Formats: sequence, C-alpha cells, structure tokens
Amino acid sequence: MDLSCLDKILENEPKYRLKQVKEAVFGNLIESWSEASNLPAKLIERLNKECSLLISAEIIKSGDKGDVLKAVIALDDDSKIESVLMRHDGGRSTVCVSSQVGCSVKCSFCATGSSGFKRNLTEYEIIEQVLFFSRYLKNKYDERVSNIVFMGMGEPFLNYENVISAIKILNDKDGLNIGARKISISTSGIIEGIEKLAEEKLQVNLALSLHAPNDELRSKLMPVNKKYPLKDVLKAIKKYTKKTSRQVMFEYILLRGVNDTEEHAKKLAYLMKGQLHFVNLIVYNPVGKSRMLPSSSRDVKKFKEILEMQGILVGQRYHFGGQIKAACGQLGQKQ
Repeated sequence: MDLSCLDKILENEPKYRLKQVKEAVFGNLIESWSEASNLPAKLIERLNKECSLLISAEIIKSGDKGDVLKAVIALDDDSKIESVLMRHDGGRSTVCVSSQVGCSVKCSFCATGSSGFKRNLTEYEIIEQVLFFSRYLKNKYDERVSNIVFMGMGEPFLNYENVISAIKILNDKDGLNIGARKISISTSGIIEGIEKLAEEKLQVNLALSLHAPNDELRSKLMPVNKKYPLKDVLKAIKKYTKKTSRQVMFEYILLRGVNDTEEHAKKLAYLMKGQLHFVNLIVYNPVGKSRMLPSSSRDVKKFKEILEMQGILVGQRYHFGGQIKAACGQLGQKQ
C-alpha cells in the first residue's frame, strides 16, 4: 500500500475530495476503494487501478484470547517487517510499530540487529502497520487503536523525517486521530533526533533505551554508545525535558549477571538524579542462540526496590508475546 499516489490522482479533483478520501481510508477503514460510497465511480475505478489499499500480512496470534498479535507484513519490494498489537483490559489497544527494515544499531540483546539493515520505511509503510491493525480491531471487536509505540524493528531517529511525517498523519483529526500523548518514540540515543524532537510542535512521548548505567557496559551491549556516550545522551535528554517539560521513559532490560546487580541499580539511581524520568524495567526475552538469560524474579525485585528506596520512579513492563516471538527485542527472528 502506497498512498503517496493520491497527490497525483487528486490533483485535478475538487479540494474537498482529499477530505473524503481521508474519511474513507482512516475513518471508515475501507479495504478497497469500491467501499468508498462518498466518492464518484470514475475516481473509484482509477484509485483501484493506481492506488491499491491492499495490505499483505500474516497474523500470528498469542494464546486463546488473542491479546497479542504479530503481523508479518510484506512490502512492495518483498521486504518483510513485523508489527505487534497488544490488547489491554479496558479496551485499550497498542500497536508496536517498526520504522526500518532491519536495524543498523545491533544491540546484543535484540534479534532485529542480527538480521542487518536493509532500508528505511516510507511514511506510508509506517502508517499501513497501524492501519492494518485498525481494520482488524474494527472488524473483530468494533474497537480502535488507542496507542502507538515506535519500539519495533529499527531505530526511529535514523529515519527521522518519515517517522515524524507518519506521526503527523496518525495524529491528524482527518487521519487516524490518535492523540500525540498516546504516541511514544524509543531511541537508542541518537542525539540529533532527540534535539530535533525537542523543537517539534508535537506532544509525543520520548523513551531512551538505556540498559546499562556506565559507558563500558553500555558499549558492550549497545555499540551505538561508542558514538553517543552516556554523558552526551543524558545531557541531550536534560535539554529535551527542559525545553518540553515532558517526562522521559528510561528503558532498562535486565540481563542475568550482566546488568542486574545491586551495584548496577545504585549506579542507575545516581544517573536518574536530576532527570525528569520514569524507569521501565524489562525482563530480557530470549533471542535466537544468545547465551544471555533473563534476571531471576528475586534479582528483579531487589533491583526495583533499590531504585524505589532512592526515590526513583520505576515500573516493570508486563511480559507480552514471548511465545510468538513478539516481545521486546524479539522481532525479526525466524519462525
């Protein structure tokens, strides 16, 4: 699906046609232009020929409830990306979106980086992931997507322009009308992206993949730290929070015997002092042939308690989708 063709198709149409098209695609969530009852027959015929709404995807479901679904989406060049839908109690549904085919950051605990980097996604390839699950939720539950997190395949800030363009369409009242405060972008620490986001007129949320409280360990786990060391990244984060007054979420994957000791917890607490922060602890999800192991329940509890005793705002991410390789860090693995 590539909606960039709409500009050419609608260039000689009345201006109100664009609003009608957006209503059909994003409001009524049509899957074929033939369903667009608000458009003239000749325009529908052309749209069907030149601007397909087809999204080719395979759904992999987690458990009987289907509270987690992974979509393997085939793009026009036969590349494949993965996106995840998480349905929560109370009717809230979150889509975890990919921003690239593969990833060049190569974090040691993440499956996506091991597949290499192929290319950036276009704005509409990003949007179609949300659109796919929007259609699914409407047809099956009569529900809508409520939240979006850019925490799938790829580093969003290495595809900054397309990610922001996609967010503006997703947020647009004539688009999918998802509130900016319901959209989160996670970065491994690309300082240029953090600085740019601070200047945007978008109230989206920012998350930093931290995963280690010092440069030596973080560089081993995340090679990107060699280019963007902790001191510089945290300085950029502090400038971002000062500019936006928005709290940043610091994500921390707990790896047994690697970054989960009491000393690591104390160093992390020290780093958080003076930051407008929320620390999100994530128990490691096994990836491929990696020898890394998730921290024990006892060590997770102790780590969290140390942070809390230091006055750090901290939570623990609920474990979603591990059995279908849809959990944090697992996207891009072979089924």
